[in-house]
Amino acid sequence: MRNDAASAQDLASMPRAEFAFPGPLRDQLVAAILNGSKSSTTGLVVGYEHEGEPLPEVGSRSVVIDSDDRPVAVIEVTGVRVVPLAQVDLAHVVDEGEGHTSVAEWRADHERFWHGEEMRMALEDPEFTVDDATPVVLERFRLITDLRPAD
Repeated sequence: MRNDAASAQDLASMPRAEFAFPGPLRDQLVAAILNGSKSSTTGLVVGYEHEGEPLPEVGSRSVVIDSDDRPVAVIEVTGVRVVPLAQVDLAHVVDEGEGHTSVAEWRADHERFWHGEEMRMALEDPEFTVDDATPVVLERFRLITDLRPAD
């Protein structure tokens, strides 16, 4: 997936894809994207609304940013569904590449993240919680370009 055809200008014009917050979780997620084990992600509709960002669209490309604010990959959206949290399926969970083997395990981890201080601060809502009806964005993507320097 390495391709040096992506120019700095092309990259600068693409939206940034930032998974989780900078730190160990982002590092884990970025590594999973780069090794091919992560091909889906889940976002909160309220997060897109709070940031004033449109929902992802099939065919759109974005630059994956690591914890050091460096571009490390280009991904392309291959599917988007908005569903209530209760309807997240096992195939989506497995394709998130985080090692979850059940929806319940995945949901417990995601609720810890969504109910965490960083997310509540980002949403400017110290009481933010999710429930079965919370709308989530199930995004599928594929790795287009690995931007890391060749070893």
